[in-house]
Amino acid sequence: MACCGNCFCCQCCCREGDTRTPEELTILGEIRDEEDEILPRKDYESLDYDRCINEPYVEVLEGMDNKKAKKYEAVRWMMMFAIGVTVGLVGLFVDFFVHLFTKIKFTLVGDSIEKCTDKGCFPLSLLELLAFNMTFVFIASVLILIEPVAAGSGIPEIKSYLNGVKIPGIVRLRTFFCKAAGVLFSVAGGLFVGKEGPMIHSGAIVGAGLPQFQSITFKRVKFDFPYFRSDRDKRDFVSAGTAAGVAAAFGAPIGGMLFSLEEGSSFWNQALTWKVLFCSMSATFTLNFFRSGINFNKWGSFQLPGLLNFGEFKCPDGDKNCHLWTAVDLAFFVLMGVVGGLLGALFNCMNKGLAKYRIRHIHPKAKFIRVLESLLVSLVTTVVIFAASMLLGECRDLSVFFQRSGSEDINSTIRQFFCTNKTYNDMATLFFNPQEALKSLHSSHTLSPSTPPLLFFTFLSSHIDYTLGLILVLNVCLSSFRKLGMDIYSGTFALIGSAAFLGGVVRMTISLTVILIESTNEIAYGLPIMITLMVAKWTGDFFNKGIYDIHIQLRGVPLLEWETEVEMDKLTASDIMEPNLTYVYPHTRVQSLVSILRTTVYHAFPVVTENRQNEQDFMKGNILVSNNVRFKKSSVMSRAGEQRRRCQSMKSYPSSELRNVCDEQNTVVEPAEEGEDLLQQMLERRYAPYPNLYPDQSPSEEWTMEERFRPLTFHGLILRSQLVNLLIRGVCYAENQSSATQPRLSYAEMTEDYPRYPDIHDLDLALLNPRMIVDATPYMNPCPYTVSPNTRISQVFNLFRTMGLRHLPVTNAVGEIVGIITRHNLTHEFLVAKLRQHYITI
Repeated sequence: MACCGNCFCCQCCCREGDTRTPEELTILGEIRDEEDEILPRKDYESLDYDRCINEPYVEVLEGMDNKKAKKYEAVRWMMMFAIGVTVGLVGLFVDFFVHLFTKIKFTLVGDSIEKCTDKGCFPLSLLELLAFNMTFVFIASVLILIEPVAAGSGIPEIKSYLNGVKIPGIVRLRTFFCKAAGVLFSVAGGLFVGKEGPMIHSGAIVGAGLPQFQSITFKRVKFDFPYFRSDRDKRDFVSAGTAAGVAAAFGAPIGGMLFSLEEGSSFWNQALTWKVLFCSMSATFTLNFFRSGINFNKWGSFQLPGLLNFGEFKCPDGDKNCHLWTAVDLAFFVLMGVVGGLLGALFNCMNKGLAKYRIRHIHPKAKFIRVLESLLVSLVTTVVIFAASMLLGECRDLSVFFQRSGSEDINSTIRQFFCTNKTYNDMATLFFNPQEALKSLHSSHTLSPSTPPLLFFTFLSSHIDYTLGLILVLNVCLSSFRKLGMDIYSGTFALIGSAAFLGGVVRMTISLTVILIESTNEIAYGLPIMITLMVAKWTGDFFNKGIYDIHIQLRGVPLLEWETEVEMDKLTASDIMEPNLTYVYPHTRVQSLVSILRTTVYHAFPVVTENRQNEQDFMKGNILVSNNVRFKKSSVMSRAGEQRRRCQSMKSYPSSELRNVCDEQNTVVEPAEEGEDLLQQMLERRYAPYPNLYPDQSPSEEWTMEERFRPLTFHGLILRSQLVNLLIRGVCYAENQSSATQPRLSYAEMTEDYPRYPDIHDLDLALLNPRMIVDATPYMNPCPYTVSPNTRISQVFNLFRTMGLRHLPVTNAVGEIVGIITRHNLTHEFLVAKLRQHYITI
């Protein structure tokens, strides 16, 4: 694109996908500067939503009946209820102590300001406020140093987890404590942050940990609970916990369920929808029950549904000419959506630039530098809001405020700093109430004319947390509009403006619409909010991604979108698969398994054979390939042929590094004669034992291409964790014995260490006989999802994402594995690079 130059504006507005990726430029031999986009990192591990149907699991299925299935389902419903109640109590805990610390702070500071009004000792009051705020922020910063994953809102990480990416430490109990306490002190410290994002993260941690009844942080906390020992169950509960967090934060159980569906979970069904909604309802009404009882002493009444409430949106009583909105306003709402999308895109661009700067220049430094950074932000924020309240704030009549707001219940939010009796400071009321002020802004509309200069400061400050700050900016700006040609309720424009800005930043549509409707308790705003959010999303998407996706990209997480672009169907599975495979045989020596596990980082290994005669021991009568079918060699894709084709295409590129594998040894294979049975050739191949791999001896140094990419009949897939488990438990047999003598593990024993399986380096080699043989066939998954090499990318992508797969083998027409596809082969950056290669080669 012509706009993608070196200027800052061009870099902000151009889409990331319109420039060449570093991976592609490496292939083409070109160089990029330090401002390269961050590619998805390959050290992220994927979750496995698919079931492993091995023999231990089949034994469980054989012992399952309707009675046990109903019991299992009842336990699942009870866990959903327990998660919802726990998340509600977590929200109650955070809200209670935030109000407690804030009340103590403002009471002492308020008394000091009242005394200093006559004595002129305002610097002393400022120092007191700084002492409170910086102490709270310091505690929050130290907690983040203890567990860095607890930083930020946590929504990008949870979205990645629900997408199928395992983020280390993201759902640990220590992260939960640091997150809950950190947000408590951050909000109490006066930062422009909110409790909503961290509540979502906290809910996800509760959903992940509560059904396990064990903790890595507290290793002694462990119960014998034989349920939900798989990534499949864990992701369902994390989805429920995430929805419960949204429900507790906004009092929006339906919006929470839709948030979990729209923003994260790649796998969804009707049963999960009902359970997640039940969990969200449990969280909402638990929080509502206790908050209503504590605040109003009316136990059993439900008056405070969520932590963040926008108040009532209604016209003043008796004013029959007032309307919430009319059909004429729809055009203005569309315009507000466009403006919100533009501002949201600008906000995301600035936020991304600031985040990249911090990643490069702040994070690599000593930890105390990050603490000083937080203290500096707290210092500047406190000084600005104190000075604004004292110098720019106007003293307004309290009676007018109550008349316009229509209620005196918000008396606790009134700040009379620097004002006399029966008047209040509008600026102090705004900035010294980070959440409560929102309820009165849309109805009181009594802001001073000097407010707009502070909007830019609030805009920049909200880069710290993009939940509350965004709503605050547009609420402040648009709540001052009284009428636009008609007698329209001014709070309408505050709400729609906030929705436009927030939609332009996060790019959410369905869930955000429902969340705002539930938060305002006004269904009449459904259509305006929906139209505004759609326009804001379309406008913002023209320039860059949403804020969550930007931070996911900055972390290098291999996130999979909802679907691929249409032109990606020009590629097939063979174009993106990885043909360099590390595999194991059904019966493999302990020495070979240990070498493979210690010298590779792969999390799954195909189980293969080269000679059909050796399959009889474990095939149990299943026929993979019919012997009476004849195939021509030219019609069957092989790993060696595919690698040779890739090498020939790579030679056309300037980069010489990619030609190494092609120039080593190019052995020419004579084509098969017409009518010759290729399958018979495969069956007659002499069986060669799998070589022992040592760190100082790589197969590529000795083998020819045909040896490295020999035909392999695919029989199943076994995980690294399963192999390590077999070795640690001594599941093997001697050479002079039958494989039937090998010890058998039950499903409970295979999953006992979930979710922290032992590592291969924890294995005591002195306890193992390297000549012993491991029969992997009972524990492999004999029926994983597979695709043909000619399968189009859209089909591969939909299968991988919707089924929540971790590995997708590619097999040819004769049952040979020719490659494997993982999440990293389906990322947008990887597909774009492969598509451009495709254009060049054709």
